[in-house]
Formats: sequence, C-alpha cells, structure tokens
Amino acid sequence: MGTILIAFDSTQQAIRAETLLEYADIEIDTLPTPKQVTAGCALSIEFSEDDFSLAKQIIEEQRVEIKGFYRKEGEVYTLLEM
Repeated sequence: MGTILIAFDSTQQAIRAETLLEYADIEIDTLPTPKQVTAGCALSIEFSEDDFSLAKQIIEEQRVEIKGFYRKEGEVYTLLEM
C-alpha cells in the first residue's frame, strides 16, 4: 500500500491532528508540505494508506480543519477528498 498525506490550512490544526492520530496509535510522519501540494500551512502529516479509514474518521469526528487528503504515488500527490 501507498502513503496518504494530510495538508492543512493552519499549523494549529496540523498539531491538533498529530496529537489525535498519535493517540489512536497511527504511525505518522510530520514533514514539510511538499511543493506539489498547495496549502496554507508548512506542515503536513503522512501515514500508511492502511490507516486511511481510521485517520479520516478521527479527522471528521474531531472536526479538524484540513486542506485535503492526498495519495502519494511516486512523487505525484493526487487529491482524494477535502
């Protein structure tokens, strides 16, 4: 499976999501937002596509404001949903 990236409009929301996802035992990497992804925040979170359903559920239930979910394929990021 590939990886999923969450992009954010604010650093506050990125840090909030990081805390929530770590609490749910989802293995994440916090990294600079790739230049291919336009977002208002310099931080993004990347995780395994295996955890997408759980991560999406947490983001929605906790009303974390995101720019979108992106699937990473090689060096290409495809918007899945906002």
